Amino acid sequence: MNAIAKLEKKVANHGVAWEDIYGYCQAVQVGDVVYVSGQLAHDGQGALVAPAQLDAHGKPVDFSAMEQQMRRTYANAVALLAEFGATLDHVVEETLYVLDVDAAFAVAGKVRKECYGAERPQVASNLIGVSRLAFPAQLIEITFRAIVK
Repeated sequence: MNAIAKLEKKVANHGVAWEDIYGYCQAVQVGDVVYVSGQLAHDGQGALVAPAQLDAHGKPVDFSAMEQQMRRTYANAVALLAEFGATLDHVVEETLYVLDVDAAFAVAGKVRKECYGAERPQVASNLIGVSRLAFPAQLIEITFRAIVK
């Protein structure tokens, strides 16, 4: 019988409450690949930055905070990537999950170009509209895959 080798993993977290509540890591490195879980716009204590205004049913009614949330989401990803000696230059794929595709398109080009520091970031990118994210006032969540050598 062959013994199955255990994967060597390096992990990183932000230290926010939902990591323990849900039970996951914010990022995992296996070999030269870093997988970054869905990032959102929270501060160091886990409070949502620029939360969307909600209606009586807890649904966002205003998407004008999309740019602020997107910027903070990228900043949180940058902090995690640094734990592995990586930057956004190491990212090869990202997926943006958004509540409002039009609001995201209106700001994504500008924000992404600034964050990646390039007119055409060399990263495969997906933008997907969803009906709900983890927190009611959250407008965007982004996952990343990076290669480090």
